[in-house]
Amino acid sequence: MKHLLLAVLFVLSFSAASFAQTTTTKKTDTKMSSTTTKPATSNTMAVKKDGSLDMRYKANKQAKNTTTSTTVVHTKKDGTADKRYKENKKH
Repeated sequence: MKHLLLAVLFVLSFSAASFAQTTTTKKTDTKMSSTTTKPATSNTMAVKKDGSLDMRYKANKQAKNTTTSTTVVHTKKDGTADKRYKENKKH
């Protein structure tokens, strides 16, 4: 009898815990996902919500490669070149 009572309490506790875990699901808006990225054309580039380029598109990958070819000069707070970086050690 004692084992039966424990088994019933055990089953009831798990069933109560499973009710606490259920949540209602909200349907996602399909229009939102279609407006976040647009297909890249020759004039426009596809961007993500945060404004950065979407690298799934070939045009964006090519645009990134051409813009990163410029040399970056790291400077300290006072405006002088920071000699910890290789591009500033050209002397």
